[in-house]
Amino acid sequence: MQIQDKVIIVDFGSQYTQLIARRTRESGVYSEIHPCTISTEELKALKPSAIILSGGPASVSSADSPSIDPVIFEWGLPVLGICYGMQLMAHLLGGKVAPSLDREYGRSDLHFQTQCPLWEQISDTGKLTVWMSHGDHVLEVPPGFSVMAKTQNIEIAAMADVSRKMYALQFHPEVAHTEQGDEILRNFLFQVAGLKSTWTMSSFVDSMLKALPVQIGDDKVVCGLSGGIDSTVVAVLLNKAIGKNLHCIFVDNGLLRAGEGEEVIGYLRKHFDLNLHYIKAQDKFLSRLE
Repeated sequence: MQIQDKVIIVDFGSQYTQLIARRTRESGVYSEIHPCTISTEELKALKPSAIILSGGPASVSSADSPSIDPVIFEWGLPVLGICYGMQLMAHLLGGKVAPSLDREYGRSDLHFQTQCPLWEQISDTGKLTVWMSHGDHVLEVPPGFSVMAKTQNIEIAAMADVSRKMYALQFHPEVAHTEQGDEILRNFLFQVAGLKSTWTMSSFVDSMLKALPVQIGDDKVVCGLSGGIDSTVVAVLLNKAIGKNLHCIFVDNGLLRAGEGEEVIGYLRKHFDLNLHYIKAQDKFLSRLE
């Protein structure tokens, strides 16, 4: 599947990472989430058009804190760091990060300190209500960066190296609690990264239906079905692509709610023409558990 513009979101364990991906896709830009353990070679092979570093619960000062190879900042790609992502950028690029006196969680007033592409058509008053969730904060920006915004609690709530298209936010633009957060993310995608709003879920489905038969050929595919949204969507798409070469397996392990196994199988068989195998393995699972 060839995608012209692709945003790679590097996940450092934030509860909001999926929201970043959702906001990006809602803006018409394809995105993928990859764990921070991804190797530099794997990341580069994905051919990202831009990179977003997510938030996370760790502290960059900890010896076992998650990190990333700073070589990515030399690729010339637009990069946006959010919360922990901002602190990590500062840490890796020569700035200073320090623990906050009090962990900040909740709404805060953000005051713009300088104009930049992220703030375009955002606020006439020069301030926004944003959502904070952090224990550390950037004490000193790296060389080449400037302070873009502050709050009453921290002097560096946003920073940027405009010439290198690297931006970082201490707050979370992806959550609904941040005013005009969607616009800030879109400004990064379109004003900074210069991406095109051409991706849709329907186009993704169409491209997958064309690509999967080529990739799979005449091979058989096993799909474990739970009856939930995710596995059902996968099964339906695969079924459209490769038909009876797909073998869906639903296992009743004896730990489901009363009658749930039959309910799930009945629903799937009624609504979808799947090659479905119903495995009743209650005795095996329960005896092994015992």
